[in-house]
Amino acid sequence: MRGVKAPLDLEPDARPSGSSSARLVVRRLLWSRGVRAFADGYVSLLLPVYLLTLGFGPLDVGIIATVTLLGSGVLTLVVGFHAHRYHYRTLLVAAALLMAATGAGFAAISDFWPLLAIAFIGTLNPSSGGVSVFLPLEHAVISRAAKDSDRTAVFARYSLVGSLVAAVGALLAGAPDLLVAKLGIGMKSALQMMFGLYAIFGIAAALAYCGLPKDDSTERRPSGGSLVKSKKMVYKLAALFSLDAFGGGLVLDSMLVLWLYDKFQLSSALAGTIFFWAGLLASFSFLVAVRIARRIGLVNTMVFTHLPSSIFLILVPFMPTLGWAIALLLMRSALSQMDVPTRTSYVMAIVPPEERPAAASITSVPRSFASALGPLIAGSLLSVSSFGWPLVIAGSLKILYDLMLLYTCRHVRPPEEVR
Repeated sequence: MRGVKAPLDLEPDARPSGSSSARLVVRRLLWSRGVRAFADGYVSLLLPVYLLTLGFGPLDVGIIATVTLLGSGVLTLVVGFHAHRYHYRTLLVAAALLMAATGAGFAAISDFWPLLAIAFIGTLNPSSGGVSVFLPLEHAVISRAAKDSDRTAVFARYSLVGSLVAAVGALLAGAPDLLVAKLGIGMKSALQMMFGLYAIFGIAAALAYCGLPKDDSTERRPSGGSLVKSKKMVYKLAALFSLDAFGGGLVLDSMLVLWLYDKFQLSSALAGTIFFWAGLLASFSFLVAVRIARRIGLVNTMVFTHLPSSIFLILVPFMPTLGWAIALLLMRSALSQMDVPTRTSYVMAIVPPEERPAAASITSVPRSFASALGPLIAGSLLSVSSFGWPLVIAGSLKILYDLMLLYTCRHVRPPEEVR
């Protein structure tokens, strides 16, 4: 195709995708992804409920959500630039143990400042999506195990597992009400038990990572780690993804629950049900995204599925009833996440193998920092008005991102799309 540049990395990468070792790596990562997603699925919904139960206000909820994202960003940046010095298995196990410590800390402590410190250092995710130190590491390992022709499909499976299991995990958000009714304990104690369960899931993830082959070729340390060939494009993408993430930070799961709770007096059990169906729709959209990407390309799939979802988001606050608001949120969920596997696949495709951990971190860390501002702003807006201004602003910013992404990536295509 005339005017289309070649990918930034044209050298073949030896990927043992057909080997039993590579299949083991993918299976282990899918399993650990599912374990973490299940925990994130309910914790992201219970976090604002827990903080409100402790007596904190909407602004406090926004501050803690912001700090969790800032901390994740710092940790991800450090790990991304130094991952090439260590085995990925070691780093993943350490991250999972940090997850366990985070859950234990939230279960045992109820004062604001200690919780703020744990939120910064730990792995708590205010959204069931993937803003965490785990993702750049897992993305780099998966991209080395998958062939170019299979890469998007493998990332779609990875995203499918995360979203589908997170949706099931969201149903567990109703467990505190059940514990209060059946055991006669207070709501605070019931919520603390849920954070204790989060710690147990962290240990389970660590055990899954321990099963990764230590000396597998998908885990060998590359000779480099910094960006050289792909630097310019990666920084452009990081800037664009940050714009999208800033908008997304305004409507993280925790902040959406806070708005629905304030606007429609939504219960945690009903919130869990809503986000279960939202996650279910998002999960199956990943598989659809793979088929669409094979026809129109990765970037086009990202943009033309994302645009209508942003319009739906803008319309939500104008709905007169909870039913209409939920309908639009579900319609958005069916489209908004198709860019997740395609975006990851695109970034991993256009950079050299040795630069992938750094590229994954650089494109995700600014997202984490940018999204960290969102909850603070959303919390401030919701503390003065129950109208969903965060949703309107988020949808508008995401539309701007889509148009800019389409323009920026029009000449850089992944290997499988170069003819």
